[in-house]
Amino acid sequence: MANAGEVLSVLLLASSIAVLMLGFGVAFSLAAVGLLFAALGAALDVFEWRLLATLPGRYFSVMQNEVLVAVPLFIFMGTVLERSGIAEELLETAGRLFGRLRGGIAISVVLVGALFAASTGIVGAAVVTMGMISLPLMLRVGYDPRLASGTICASATLAQIIPPSTILIFVGDMLQAANSQAQLARGNMAPDPVSVGDLFFGALVPGLMLTGFYIVWIVILAFARPTACPPLPKLDEDTGALGRRVLRALLPPLILVIAVLGSILGGVATPTESAAVGAVAAMALAAARGQLGKSMLAGVVHTTARLSSMAFLLLFGASLFILVFRGLGGDVMVEQALKALPGGLHGAMAVVMALMFVLGFFLDPFEIIFIMVPIAGPTLITLGADPLWLGVMIGINLQTSFLTPPFGFSLFYLRSVAPPAVTTGHIYRGIAPFVLIQLIGLAMVWLMPPLATELPRRVFGY
Repeated sequence: MANAGEVLSVLLLASSIAVLMLGFGVAFSLAAVGLLFAALGAALDVFEWRLLATLPGRYFSVMQNEVLVAVPLFIFMGTVLERSGIAEELLETAGRLFGRLRGGIAISVVLVGALFAASTGIVGAAVVTMGMISLPLMLRVGYDPRLASGTICASATLAQIIPPSTILIFVGDMLQAANSQAQLARGNMAPDPVSVGDLFFGALVPGLMLTGFYIVWIVILAFARPTACPPLPKLDEDTGALGRRVLRALLPPLILVIAVLGSILGGVATPTESAAVGAVAAMALAAARGQLGKSMLAGVVHTTARLSSMAFLLLFGASLFILVFRGLGGDVMVEQALKALPGGLHGAMAVVMALMFVLGFFLDPFEIIFIMVPIAGPTLITLGADPLWLGVMIGINLQTSFLTPPFGFSLFYLRSVAPPAVTTGHIYRGIAPFVLIQLIGLAMVWLMPPLATELPRRVFGY
């Protein structure tokens, strides 16, 4: 029979999810529910108050963590690109380049989404930018609103898995801690590190694979339902002018991608250092376009501070929640439950992935990783999961959560900028095939772990 601590830990988890679904502030909700159950646990003599004395040290170590410095830097870089008009010009040019093909505008949205992901890492910015620029054009040409909205939402979520991704930074940092905990439990006092750079390159192949799957689906649809994705009418622009326009629009983001990912790939910089390079490069590109004014820079700094503080405040609230959960013995209960499942590692992975997928219907990806990775990560690694493979699996799963109704954030971002002709029903039906593609991609990485592990091991030589 479960003891009082285990019962309280289950109630703590259920209560926190219920409170989050009611729409209360996430960081404060997690902290408040954690403190409430800490008091209940102390009253029942199953929780030690002195555990809370470790929180200041935990918070201080988070703020000293050099890896997490990359988060505000990547947010800054993405916001500069969004406000400088580089992304807008890239979308318009790609539409002209591919638009003469049936389904070409949708293909250009996918390709720009991948490039935008590799140069910003911010889903919201990608959805809003592509929704404001590409959606009206696709509707004007005669695209099915379902295909148009689904393509934009899915393409924007590539920023979740294609590096640099703020989600992957937090996942990598948490998996490092989970891996250390699991290896120490095995008696390994010197575990191999799992860096954010490893995870970036582990996610690169699956991210490009999903990009290819999106394009294949659009091509299939172009042949099966040509009226759903007609080509652009013939443009008067000559080939030379279009070529110059393509180079002018394509070179800036390519330079940025090379500066950020190339510095990591070449071993010249860590992800944090490459984020700093990217931030400076983004400002240089904006300055070259004459956009780096005082008002723009002030807006970029304000947005960066707001988004970064939201992420770190959520991390602080989740730290208190996890501390209380472990203090009540919840981590031991989860470990025992996962190890008791049939199928060993794959049985436990199936349950954790399914739970994350369902939670993605209601919760933000940050909320999911801050709760689930510290709870389930150590046990899955103890059961034999490669931390790098596990991190990529989590990233793809969380990418799917941005697309799943009723609360998929990508859907709401698009709804906020979509014209009245595009209904919520169009958006929900439009993302259905892309969610299926995501699940296929997740299954492929599950069955073929080298898709996630081979590239970083070849790059970093281990």
